Amino acid sequence: MNIDSLDSRIVTLFTEDPRMSVLEASRVLKVARATIQARLDKMQRHGVIAGWGPRLSPAELGYVVKAYCSLVIRQESGHDAVAEALSRIPEVLELHTVSGESDLLACVVARSNADLQRVLDEMTATNTVLRSSSVIVLNSHFEGRTLPLVQAAGAAAEPPASA
Repeated sequence: MNIDSLDSRIVTLFTEDPRMSVLEASRVLKVARATIQARLDKMQRHGVIAGWGPRLSPAELGYVVKAYCSLVIRQESGHDAVAEALSRIPEVLELHTVSGESDLLACVVARSNADLQRVLDEMTATNTVLRSSSVIVLNSHFEGRTLPLVQAAGAAAEPPASA
C-alpha cells in the first residue's frame, strides 16, 4: 500500500500516543474525524497497521536474558513442523527461516543464563533441532523500529517543493 504524508502523520501520532481517540487525533491533525477513521481502517485492511495491542516487556515480566539462536534443523522435519514444535515453547518470541549456515534464527528470552540453557534444551528436545548456536544480547539500543519507515514512505509520496 502506498501511504502519503497524512497517513504518516496519523501513524506517528498514534505511535506516540496509542490511547489517543480518533476525535482527538482529528483535532490535532486538523482533519475530519471520518477521514482519520477511514485512513486507519484502510491501513489496517492492507496490513500496514498490524495491531493495536499493548507492547509487553519480557524483562519486566522477569525474562531478563535475551538471545538469538541460529538453529540447524532435521531437514526431513521441514521448517513448518519445526516452527510448530518451537511455537509451543513460550520463551521463543520470534522464529525466522534464514539463509547462511543455519536454517532458522530464533529470538528467545529466559530468566537467567541457567534458564537459557533450559530453553535451549527444550528446543533440542523437540527432536526437530539438531544443534544451536546462541549469542546473548548485552544491551539493546532500539527494537521494533518501524516508525521511520512510515515517515520515509510518507515523505517520498510528497511532491518536491517548487522553488
